[in-house]
Amino acid sequence: MQSITEIKSLRSQIKAWRQAGLSVALVPTMGNLHQGHFSLVEKAKNMADKVVVSIFVNPMQFGVNEDLDNYPRTLVADKQGLAELDTDIVFTPTTETIYPNGLDAQSFVDVPGISMGYCGGSRPGHFRGVATVVTKLFNLVQPDYACFGEKDFQQLQVIKTMAHDLSIPVEIIGVATSREVSGLAMSSRNGYLSEIQKETATELFRTLNWSAEQLNAGRRDFTEICQQAKQRLQQAGLKADYFEIAQRDTLKNATLNDSQLVILAAAFLGPVRLIDNLQVNIT
Repeated sequence: MQSITEIKSLRSQIKAWRQAGLSVALVPTMGNLHQGHFSLVEKAKNMADKVVVSIFVNPMQFGVNEDLDNYPRTLVADKQGLAELDTDIVFTPTTETIYPNGLDAQSFVDVPGISMGYCGGSRPGHFRGVATVVTKLFNLVQPDYACFGEKDFQQLQVIKTMAHDLSIPVEIIGVATSREVSGLAMSSRNGYLSEIQKETATELFRTLNWSAEQLNAGRRDFTEICQQAKQRLQQAGLKADYFEIAQRDTLKNATLNDSQLVILAAAFLGPVRLIDNLQVNIT
């Protein structure tokens, strides 16, 4: 596995692969890797001849009073795990490499519509930061495929929309959410939770499943289901940020005419913000 920090070296290796007729997949990450990330790498290896994993804690997607400074950084362990998977390149640029003129002077990418509401509403500017850094990574690596986890469902849809709108020739691959045995979605921020809190946190997934059961049983009072779901979370000790039922592709509010839905949820457990979702097909 090559460990590369500079753009010139990365582009040189990508060019050599291209000249050899090899396909390339990209897995963008912020590090502190867990099995969910490794499942993305495994998917990427199945899709392409060569795999690039980026590790970059992107300051542009963090808002005021968010956990940028305290975000867990475990580069040595991350590299070891990626090497065990025979990753071809781990790209670990500095902030100065990605944003040489600083954030205030950086051009950015905004994806209207689908980036609004949900996490976009709770974290203003977050998806601008995500879309900008992913666009830069797409330009640097020029991958045939890029793999993203479905846990961050709105992010996945934002990136799909961005790639389509900007005619970026990359196939965006969504990979199913990896979960703990308890059902808790794997996340780097789970490391902030105590064992007792982790048990409480599983109520988020249980409530998503309860909501899906209501839909599959024929209920279509979406607003009432969401309100009851928020009450369940509150009773378990979680504070709902949002809990919504949406049309899967557009993320617009679900209507009685929609059959492909996604239930989107975010909740606070103390200072830790957890997100999860569940896709549902109804008839």
